[in-house]
Amino acid sequence: MGDETFGINLAGGRGERAKPLTLASADYIRSKALIPFVGRSVVEWLVESCRDQGIRRFYVIAQGAENHSQIKLVLGHGERFGVEIHYSRARLDRYNVGSGAATLHNLEQWDLTGRALVLPVDSVFEFSLDRLTAAHDTADAVMTVATVGRTPEEIAGKYGAMQTSSAGLVAGFLEKPSLDRIHRLFPETALPGAGRTLSTNAGMYLVDCGRLRLAARTPEMIRLAQQHLDWGGDLVPWLVGRGLPVASAPIDRLGDLGSVDDYLTTLGEVLGGRYPWLNRAMGTPLSTDPPYWIHESSLRTKDSVTGTTLAQKISDGSVVIGPGVRIGRYAEIGPGVRLRHTDIGDGVDIDEGARLTRTAIGDGAVVGPYARIEDSYVGPLAQVRSERGSPVRLSHSAVGDAAELRAGTRLSGVSVYPRLRVPAVTGLPTGTHLTSSDDILHWV
Repeated sequence: MGDETFGINLAGGRGERAKPLTLASADYIRSKALIPFVGRSVVEWLVESCRDQGIRRFYVIAQGAENHSQIKLVLGHGERFGVEIHYSRARLDRYNVGSGAATLHNLEQWDLTGRALVLPVDSVFEFSLDRLTAAHDTADAVMTVATVGRTPEEIAGKYGAMQTSSAGLVAGFLEKPSLDRIHRLFPETALPGAGRTLSTNAGMYLVDCGRLRLAARTPEMIRLAQQHLDWGGDLVPWLVGRGLPVASAPIDRLGDLGSVDDYLTTLGEVLGGRYPWLNRAMGTPLSTDPPYWIHESSLRTKDSVTGTTLAQKISDGSVVIGPGVRIGRYAEIGPGVRLRHTDIGDGVDIDEGARLTRTAIGDGAVVGPYARIEDSYVGPLAQVRSERGSPVRLSHSAVGDAAELRAGTRLSGVSVYPRLRVPAVTGLPTGTHLTSSDDILHWV
């Protein structure tokens, strides 16, 4: 295969932090890889971005029925994408005790010895494989960790920071350090207006599979791989601690989709034009100032109130779009609608007078008249039954697939699980999770 780089997609876990995005119903988990994001599932974006940089062979390391079956239904064996895709065997799931252990076991199972790009399925990336490869080859590294810069304030208590040598090799780690510790170890970051960022692990790794397999054939590593072994927390520090060359190389951007808040933040950055490859893949924007994308079928769709098309309403100013808006296929947008920094899926109805800001609306959802929704996620087929005299208000909330909110509902910081029917409730505490009808009865 020469200098071919192949892809390894890590698809484990049950998406607990991202609920209800990772639920199709209360008892049916949606794989994190299949979370809908600006018109496609996350794993489709990952495969296409890697393919466009020359990767033509992929290995999916999955764990759990939802990951094995759902991902294969979407990706198949890669025919639709012009690539070749292989899957880990479900009977070997018992060995997948952590992302690092799963990778090591499957490298042996597939007898892989070339160079691989390992990446998770709950993030989107803006990166250059050529730059990663150049850093990897220059350092003659067993592994190169892709990094993103974060400020000390962003890192403190949430992310791990990496210490690197002058040669660009990883020398040590700071696991979720306090802000005070960061300032003590990097005093220049404490200066007023310093504006310095530190390198943090982006969760993407370029790996020499043959050398990694050889390094891992020690009694200690074999024992760890039988217990619990994650990539960032265990495997990478283990390699560094034994003096093996682990390089670091920056990538342009990482978009975490692992929680509702992170999903909405990344969505805003993508719709704001900060992911050039993904923005190009979304197609030509209808407008660049302000930027927004609208499928031509939605421009032709007439609303049921005025009988005019979306194109006509944009032209006469009765609908205001942008900045940072994407509207999918056959969406019906009523008069008086205002959309900003918002993603609208296929077949969505947004009724008269609704105003949406920093929000995602899933395929087939209905948003009733004069709803006000901000910083929120509304899942596929959900019904927001707002009325002019009794509007729905949503802020910093997430509504699961096919859930129904009755007129007058007001939620702030609340999660509604799929298929629940929520009466007109107000005043629920921030952080409330409505997971069943019993939860609803408790608050009504």
